[in-house]
Amino acid sequence: MDSVTQAVLGAVVVEAAAGRQIGNRALLWGLWLGTLPDLDILLYPWIEPLDRLGWHRGLSHSILLAAATAPLWGGLMAWIHRGRLGWARASWAAALALATHVLIDVFTVYGTQVLEPFSNIRVATNNFFIIDPLFTLPMLLALLALPWLKADDARRRRWNALGLSLATAYVGWSFAAKAVVHHRLAASLERESIPHTRFMSAPTPFNTLLWRGLAEGEGGLWVGYASVLDAPGTPVRWEFIPREAEALGPAEGSRALEILQWFSQGYWTAQDHPEGPLVFDWRFGETRRPGPLGPDNPPRPIFAWQLRPDGGGGWKFVQVRAPGEPRAATLSLVWRRLRGEPVL
Repeated sequence: MDSVTQAVLGAVVVEAAAGRQIGNRALLWGLWLGTLPDLDILLYPWIEPLDRLGWHRGLSHSILLAAATAPLWGGLMAWIHRGRLGWARASWAAALALATHVLIDVFTVYGTQVLEPFSNIRVATNNFFIIDPLFTLPMLLALLALPWLKADDARRRRWNALGLSLATAYVGWSFAAKAVVHHRLAASLERESIPHTRFMSAPTPFNTLLWRGLAEGEGGLWVGYASVLDAPGTPVRWEFIPREAEALGPAEGSRALEILQWFSQGYWTAQDHPEGPLVFDWRFGETRRPGPLGPDNPPRPIFAWQLRPDGGGGWKFVQVRAPGEPRAATLSLVWRRLRGEPVL
């Protein structure tokens, strides 16, 4: 998830484990440990461009690495705060901060390679958008209140517990909402006799009420939307996006194309381009402009890469801005769909 959420979550979980012992220093440790895994991007200058997609949320987000390094961070914390914080409690606090960072990244569509270095499978439960204010806000409010309360003040523990409890309850809600809407989307695919080999659902930006379905069918993908607030029987408007795999012919078998297909988990389409074929990852949503849906107003993907010759007989890819509409227009459509207008 976003960096603010990760830092805030780290702060409140370390506070829960060690705040009574070291006071506001627990918040500082939590902010640091909650941010630490995402600092893997600082090594990008020394990593081959083709390997960066696999590096971010790779080894740095491994639950095995978290388990191995938590005792080391615990030892450093215990040494700095000797006489006030023991090694076991400090290690537990560090483990909580690192593990919860990995866990909430798993909740997003981007996915996380939790079993590195033994497996590069990206695990994703797709129940959160990359930024969700309703998850972050309770913990953030608690974090803002905590520094003004003494370490042994019972109100400090109550504020922190309240923030964590509300955030945890919201996680539970997100899974319940996903279960309800996922079932509706799957039933719609069957009712409309849309042939597909697999199917995923994920929330639209900044909420867990309106969800987007993405199904892989023969020759392309199907996209449709459904809301928790939809009345029973509300139809889902499915749109077909052609795969256009033939556009990738020149780069077929290249390592660059294999990485993009691995990263997108197969939910990709392609498009021919004079400078090299474009590859679109549809898991992250699309932009649209207001107006009737149809051939004149197709969905346009957010994530796009272009494959280009590397000058040595091989291929490389660069991330490019997809040929879409302004994202503000799409957010407006999401808001209108949340209110019940059939615009998606």
